[in-house]
Amino acid sequence: MNLLRRAVLPVVLGLLALPALADEAAAWAALRAGGHVALIRHASTEPGVGDPPGYRLDDCATQRNLSAAGREESRRIGERFRREGVAVERVYNSPWCRCRDTAMEAFGKAEDWEALSSFFDRREREPGLTERVKNRIGTYSTRRPKGTIVMVTHNVNIAALTQQSVGTGEVVVVRPDGCCGLKVVGRIRM
Repeated sequence: MNLLRRAVLPVVLGLLALPALADEAAAWAALRAGGHVALIRHASTEPGVGDPPGYRLDDCATQRNLSAAGREESRRIGERFRREGVAVERVYNSPWCRCRDTAMEAFGKAEDWEALSSFFDRREREPGLTERVKNRIGTYSTRRPKGTIVMVTHNVNIAALTQQSVGTGEVVVVRPDGCCGLKVVGRIRM
């Protein structure tokens, strides 16, 4: 029985992974085609949850920032996008330093956009911020970008937009859908 279990378990685990691999392949294909949005959660940070009391967006020293591993993860994200042949047209990021640093390490460019701000400690901000991001993504239906738009933000933001909770450095690829909507194409676990 033990021998049978050792022989069958890898096959079963492999079959369980097939949907995730197909999902990832669809996501990379969409990014290569352009006109899609890559929602990326910032890379790994120093230990903790949220930010320290009294943090300020204009002072990175007061925030929870990327760890050394997170900086390396960010560089690998950028390398993977380049290796996959994804043309990145524009990179927006939350004004939190961990998001800006993820974007800069990965893509060498970043543009702060307040609508991508975390609402982890201010839940009342969620509806307004989420609606602004949906509206921008929706406009790409009529003025389709040639390349991929990247938005580096936080798990709470991505979950509000897609109903998917993601780990650090993970990507959810969405397609613009009408004036103010989006459809999830796939997910990439870096």
